[in-house]
Amino acid sequence: MALIVQKFGGSSVADAERVMNVARIVTETYKQGNDVAVVVSAQGDTTDDLIEKAKEINPDASKREMDMLLTSGEQISIALLAMAIEKLGCPVISLLGWQAGFQTNSAYGSARIEKIKTERMLSELDKKRIVIVAGFQGLNKADDLTTLGRGGSDTSAVAIAAALHADRCQIFTDVTGVFTADPRKVKNARKLSDITYDEMLELATLGAQVLNNRSVEMAKKYGVELEVLSSLERESGTIVREVAKMEKMLIRGVTKDTNVARISVVGMKDVPGNAFKMFSKLAAKKINIDVILQSIGRDGTKDISFTCSEDNSKQAVALLEEMFSQEGAVVNCNNSIAKVSIVGAGMQTHSGAAAKMFGALYEAGININMISTSEITISVIIDREYADQAVSAVHKAFFD
Repeated sequence: MALIVQKFGGSSVADAERVMNVARIVTETYKQGNDVAVVVSAQGDTTDDLIEKAKEINPDASKREMDMLLTSGEQISIALLAMAIEKLGCPVISLLGWQAGFQTNSAYGSARIEKIKTERMLSELDKKRIVIVAGFQGLNKADDLTTLGRGGSDTSAVAIAAALHADRCQIFTDVTGVFTADPRKVKNARKLSDITYDEMLELATLGAQVLNNRSVEMAKKYGVELEVLSSLERESGTIVREVAKMEKMLIRGVTKDTNVARISVVGMKDVPGNAFKMFSKLAAKKINIDVILQSIGRDGTKDISFTCSEDNSKQAVALLEEMFSQEGAVVNCNNSIAKVSIVGAGMQTHSGAAAKMFGALYEAGININMISTSEITISVIIDREYADQAVSAVHKAFFD
């Protein structure tokens, strides 16, 4: 007998038919003699719909009240799934995040899990009940509801698996595993049998939407082996673990991220400390910076360009204009770009990956604006209109 954690995303429980399908998957696992804890997201586009409802009332609603609203989506999902499992004749109980013991900090909208009190979940599992937990949420020290941010249900599932020392953590999605590119956009994308935590973390961070990057980071930290598989098609998925089998692959995947903006500060004084002041101010506002490019100083000035999420671009521009406008610097923002990346541990020991990637973009007639590299990643900034074309061209160069 094993303890298995299963997580189902919003598309897996989007309607009554899919809720019953998930119920069958869960009860099959339970009837095999396993203890089962299930984490569920809000149905379909429920979270987006709730956000739109909030904007109709107050576009500037506080993050606390937004969390109070958004946690209701998962409450609906867990209750409906529990009813479906009851219908199939298995003992079950649904729990909100706080009932399952999730304690978080007070960063509304992007809370971090500080502790999970497992007593309630363990008690229900001892009673041989299937435990269904609302993902994406917890409770802070003020007894306020909090949410963990986009993709937070993945993090909830991994956290439960770590806290309960589960034998397996299965993440069910609408695709059959982790692919070398988005199979909905790239026809010859290949499914990987396994992938390392580091490679998966890079893919998730750079735009692959299969797993939330925080969940992969947590899985690596606590040694939780993940399996990514489909709730709609019964076939083996992709295992995410510390060491993957050697498949002689130079790279593991090609991703794109269109939630990117490039901000440039042109003509800032070329003096020590300006870059520190700029990036420390951005860090204080929780604005994450990615690719950075600085020009060679000329006439006592220099230019610095960097990328951040498009969601944070307006705030970043306002902050930098306030800092540098008096010294004559100009702040520009380009919101029509995308980041295309290749990821693979094989690049550490094989040369030529950058040349092959840049050659594929050249042959496709796509210009590169910025470049960033790490040991297992190469990213380029290009015009957003060419993002899908770039992914297909680069994937073809490495995998055809």
